[in-house]
Amino acid sequence: MSEIKKIATRESYGNALVELGTEHPDVVVLDADLAAATKTGIFKKAFPERHIDCGIAECNMMGIAAGLSLTGKVPFASSFAMFAAGRAFEQVRNTIGYPKLNVKIGATHAGISVGEDGATHQCNEDIALMRTIPNMVILNPSDDVEAKAAVKAAYEHAGPVYLRFGRLAAPVINDRPDYKFELGKGVTLREGKEITIVATGLEVSFALEAAEKLAADGIDARVINIHTIKPIDKEILIKAAKETKKIFTVEEHSIVGGLGSAVCDVLSENAPAPVYKIGIRDVFGESGPAVELLHKYQLDAEGIYQQIKENL
Repeated sequence: MSEIKKIATRESYGNALVELGTEHPDVVVLDADLAAATKTGIFKKAFPERHIDCGIAECNMMGIAAGLSLTGKVPFASSFAMFAAGRAFEQVRNTIGYPKLNVKIGATHAGISVGEDGATHQCNEDIALMRTIPNMVILNPSDDVEAKAAVKAAYEHAGPVYLRFGRLAAPVINDRPDYKFELGKGVTLREGKEITIVATGLEVSFALEAAEKLAADGIDARVINIHTIKPIDKEILIKAAKETKKIFTVEEHSIVGGLGSAVCDVLSENAPAPVYKIGIRDVFGESGPAVELLHKYQLDAEGIYQQIKENL
């Protein structure tokens, strides 16, 4: 059996920017003194004249990106999620979201899998923050294939986009001939009639593993990948709620305001069904190896499996 290929979506982001920059001379990449970590250094090497290091000044970087967009450029402003969504929230809201400017925000190192950087850098609140901003599209890809497609889709979308990428290498699960990325559309990765697992980002591959464990227990689980959290695919969620008994949402993010909340917003209005949220349970993270943290906070395949079993 061949080993499953793994690549961090932040790496995919850097590679996708180079591909995009080769095709589109209006692409400009900004970074806040983190080009090596966010992988925008790959773009800098290919197009040094189109890469701007703004220094440790994320708020200023968002303002520069806004200005560049008004000159016809398509800026990708890049930093850790904690800084892009957290520190620069006011500038993202007022300078980018309010005027609906064509700025793309590449937020890397999201979630608890940032690992040893600890609670201050493990941003588990960014989706919640970005969901509150009108005009903001939120993309949270699950693997290398989806991350590259998301960057391209962000470029093609007219308006602000928040792209969420991870530090930890993720299994490549979308490398199939029929794969198609469509902004605003969820993807059913596994059919099932009893329950539905709705996952996003890094958690999609773990959700698939958990579904196989459940199958061994005779539980038939459908798995849906939501790569676009805003606007979310209402149709696929309503269909799942009507056809299966219970919905489980899985995210490497707080259960407050993230994917689970977005799913509940849709279903409470259109197809009421029991929803159990699996994610960071309204607590801060801690320093430690990413894989061990995912296990401790029950966000690996075993943890997802156990939580579903306990709540069926």
